[in-house]
Amino acid sequence: MSIDRRPRLHFTPPAGWLNDPNGLIYHAGEYHLFYQHHPYSLVWGPMHWGHAVSRDLVHWEHLPIALAPDELGAIFSGSAVIDRHNTAGFGAGALITIFTHHQEARQVQSLAYSSDDGRSWTKYAGNPVLAPPDAPLNFRDPRVFWYGAAHDGHWVMALAVDQEIWLYTSPDLKRWTKASAFGAGYGEHAGVWECPELLSLAIDGGPERCWVLIVSVQHGAPAGGSGTQYFVGAFDGATFTCADPPGTVRWADYGADFYAAQAWNAAPGERTLWLAWMNNWEYARETPARKWRGMISAPREVSLTRTGERLTLVQRLAPELTANWPISATLRDQALGEGGYAVPGGPTLLITATFSVASATAQQVGLRVGVGGAAATSVTYAIEDATLTVDRTWAGAAFSAIAPRQTAPLAAADGLIRLEILVDTGSIEVFAADGSVTLTSQIFPEPASTGVEVFAVGGAARLVELKIRTPEG
Repeated sequence: MSIDRRPRLHFTPPAGWLNDPNGLIYHAGEYHLFYQHHPYSLVWGPMHWGHAVSRDLVHWEHLPIALAPDELGAIFSGSAVIDRHNTAGFGAGALITIFTHHQEARQVQSLAYSSDDGRSWTKYAGNPVLAPPDAPLNFRDPRVFWYGAAHDGHWVMALAVDQEIWLYTSPDLKRWTKASAFGAGYGEHAGVWECPELLSLAIDGGPERCWVLIVSVQHGAPAGGSGTQYFVGAFDGATFTCADPPGTVRWADYGADFYAAQAWNAAPGERTLWLAWMNNWEYARETPARKWRGMISAPREVSLTRTGERLTLVQRLAPELTANWPISATLRDQALGEGGYAVPGGPTLLITATFSVASATAQQVGLRVGVGGAAATSVTYAIEDATLTVDRTWAGAAFSAIAPRQTAPLAAADGLIRLEILVDTGSIEVFAADGSVTLTSQIFPEPASTGVEVFAVGGAARLVELKIRTPEG
């Protein structure tokens, strides 16, 4: 691919290295996005917090680096809050970041604050505010939020400690008391746990809500390497209790490139909006790059849906991303046989497709995107196996990637498979089953590889409808 091309909808750093999103906060009409950043290299190194703001989640303004390494160490991941009632003493309404200071053998939690809408930051003179009691090497990535009523609550911190999440409480962001720990016997433990997120999510758009704990794990994800798991349960302000039996593993995304997901604190409209680092620690340092390396997923609305007794995480693209995109191509009621149908495409696309598989004789149906020459990325539904696969084997520039094929379980609903696919320069994000199954993947097509095809393999099937939307300009 042309590695200098920037994606249209996905955030990238102005230069250098990017990984985890940090400190997501909505304040004074702006979405703040901080991120792990090495501004002087294309590979991971002494971490800074890069900073950008947006009013619409599409157009981002790069701001000066918010936090740089100091005598306490590099600046690892963390979160941001609005201290509306001046609990920390930095001023009512101050923006406060809570982050990990990292040195070679020690990780501690520290604060910085801003009184000018996040344009400048002052580190707290009393840092660190939380040090490990027994000096575990991995003691990082604080996710902080206010729990309870405005004048009768407390701050909560979820912290990644080796392969557990420790929960702390505080009245003022400075004094922290350990309340509980979660993780032993639960979830995937093939790698170190990182970047926790604890959210109260709406169920099926109604008033009922349930708590979900998000944990990224460095190894053991379904596509190989790093990934993001989640736990549904209850939280009482001090302790998280998982509703699933021990050993249950649930994945927020089945693709290879969805890690360190974090939601915006104080997002407008009571929505829960999040995004993630679109990469994998197995090969993040090796993806094609010249000026910048690393990007962030498209922002997504997050909720839960109930099927019987089970609650499942749901992710849908934030609607403002593609709200005004016109339809550029349509197919309806198209019989699919061996081979495929070409449809006009482009470098940035939103594809919605519905296939009827109830009476299909085909073994597979699907789409190819980024088609050009010998290149293509395929999204394939295997009817008998009831699985959905993204195959980037022929997706352009080669790199030492694991998981060229990434697969998720997917049952047909009333004999139909409905897909929503966002394609951008360097990425594909697939949403199925109304967002309860997602696959996120980097791809590296050449600029001319922009075609789209629909296909069936091994027999006949029917395409109910296909719509392609492209941005103007």
